[in-house]
Amino acid sequence: MARKLRFVPAGAVVEITVRTIQSRFLLRPSEQVNDTILGVLGRAQAVCNGAVTLHAFAFLSNHYHLLVTPKNAEALARFVGHINSNLARELGALHDWREKLWGRRYQGIVVADEASQITRLRYILAHGCKEGLVASPLDWPGVHCAAALATGRPLTGTWFDRTAAYEAGRRGERGGDGSEFRVEYAVTLTPLPCRAGMSREAYREFCASLVDDIERETALANVKLGQHPMGRKSILHQHPHDRPTCSKRGAAPLVHAVTRAARARFRAAYHLFVERYRKAAESLRRGFRDVTFPEGAFPAPAPFVGCAAAAPGRANGFVECAAPSG
Repeated sequence: MARKLRFVPAGAVVEITVRTIQSRFLLRPSEQVNDTILGVLGRAQAVCNGAVTLHAFAFLSNHYHLLVTPKNAEALARFVGHINSNLARELGALHDWREKLWGRRYQGIVVADEASQITRLRYILAHGCKEGLVASPLDWPGVHCAAALATGRPLTGTWFDRTAAYEAGRRGERGGDGSEFRVEYAVTLTPLPCRAGMSREAYREFCASLVDDIERETALANVKLGQHPMGRKSILHQHPHDRPTCSKRGAAPLVHAVTRAARARFRAAYHLFVERYRKAAESLRRGFRDVTFPEGAFPAPAPFVGCAAAAPGRANGFVECAAPSG
């Protein structure tokens, strides 16, 4: 099945989901894992230089969610790519995992209306509780935005500058424990666009009320089902190479929107985008180089350019390609 084209309207909030390969617990919380994730997240914010605004996040043992407002689809791809590539390297080494870390490319779903912004924020805050792992989002032992949003607790992590460490090693200057290559980064959370006019304290109270509501809902669900959360000790006891016995995943929607009108508007804009993209891609495949793709698109790759036929008697098979025209 072909993947959906990445379509991010200007100023749109996007929910990002990234899953580990085979749902393995490669993000399982620990002091070092948490510090690494926050360091990479803070570094990604610094590198993107404001091109992506972060509103919420939750890192469970086998997947993570981000709620962001990117400048455009390219900025979003660079931001998530920076996170994924660096986490794959750092956590792979930490867990002695030599295969790929992520299952597939990130999934980005546009949040098309203000009501859905709050719905998706609450959804991310509920992570850890809705899976039956903890009684409160504040109890999750891994990287989670709940405490920062509800109480203002600062979030910081450590980024290990491997490029600087490598260059120092080449010059024979590296020694000690490598602390000179460790940089602390803060992770900044920004209020949702639909609550941008709130004071800092009012927004914290709003987020705290969402957490309280999640705690009450979780307690009622546990009583109804006659179950207890897995708890911190059991979560931390899981091996990173393990995976759940069953993994429930439904089909992803095209867009997050509460109203039918908002869904219809987005669907119409997306289909127009796809139509223009496919026309441009088809023209490119036919050999037309002067092709314009719709704004916000990642252009399709150009077709292969063949080489001239081999001259008689050239046994090595190497030929000179025709020089490009123009």
